[in-house]
Amino acid sequence: MGLKALELREWIEIDGDFAAQLKERRRLLDERHDEVCRALPESAAGQGELLELLLEHLPARFPAHYRRSNGRISNLVTGERFDPAAWRAAPLELAGRLVQEDLCLLQRAASAYRLVAAVLCFPSHWRLADKLGRPLAAIHEPVPGFADGLAATVDRFFANLQVARPLWRVNWSLVDTPRLFLPPEHRAAPKTIDAARAGEQLWLRVERQTLRRLPRSCDVLFGIRTHLAPLAAAIDGPPAAQALAARVREMPPAMAAYKGIAAIRAPLVAWLDGRGALREPADGNGSQPLPTPR
Repeated sequence: MGLKALELREWIEIDGDFAAQLKERRRLLDERHDEVCRALPESAAGQGELLELLLEHLPARFPAHYRRSNGRISNLVTGERFDPAAWRAAPLELAGRLVQEDLCLLQRAASAYRLVAAVLCFPSHWRLADKLGRPLAAIHEPVPGFADGLAATVDRFFANLQVARPLWRVNWSLVDTPRLFLPPEHRAAPKTIDAARAGEQLWLRVERQTLRRLPRSCDVLFGIRTHLAPLAAAIDGPPAAQALAARVREMPPAMAAYKGIAAIRAPLVAWLDGRGALREPADGNGSQPLPTPR
């Protein structure tokens, strides 16, 4: 699963896309609310607890971005000001308007954890309505090998996650659009990719995923912080190109199809091989080879 210990100070990430991503989240929550924000009644306690933790954490960790005064929280970058009391019926939605992360609450039911609430503005080819109320095994049903190889491990992991030991991991994919909101139907018609311009036609999409057990409700918060960059910018030299080419080559067919790579594997690998090729320096002085120019 590639999990690493998470320092609570680093729970939430903020970067140069802060204002733009919050603007897009606000648009989606205003215009497509039921597609990106849903909750079951049993999630109420966890939602409220999550918002309390954010209201405490954000001004302390990011004083240049947030200020809390007179019971309200202000976003100093966007100019927004929120009264949490006005969001008692929808605390998770307010949380989703404050940060760049998507926020999913999972709750134990019998022997499995199920998704009971989420603000999911930046899905990567999945739909919140299709997953709400379902256990982890059903949520991950499309993932090749999950049922046979990971389902039991993931269930045990969620059951044993400790309040004092939050964790994080990363997940990556390649997409043919810079859009952050990617419902599953987008994958149905991928663009044509060619070897000469794959770096400009594809984007590397990386999810920083955090897992934290809430102390009172004992719900598990799954945070998804999406980073997106043109492939040509993300693969900034031969070592990165060679490493990604190796990963793409070794990827099993089922996983390549799931990640949307199968249809573009040949031109992608050709572009990566070109980016990863080395040439001898022109002066022949024995110095390190230089990357092939773009």
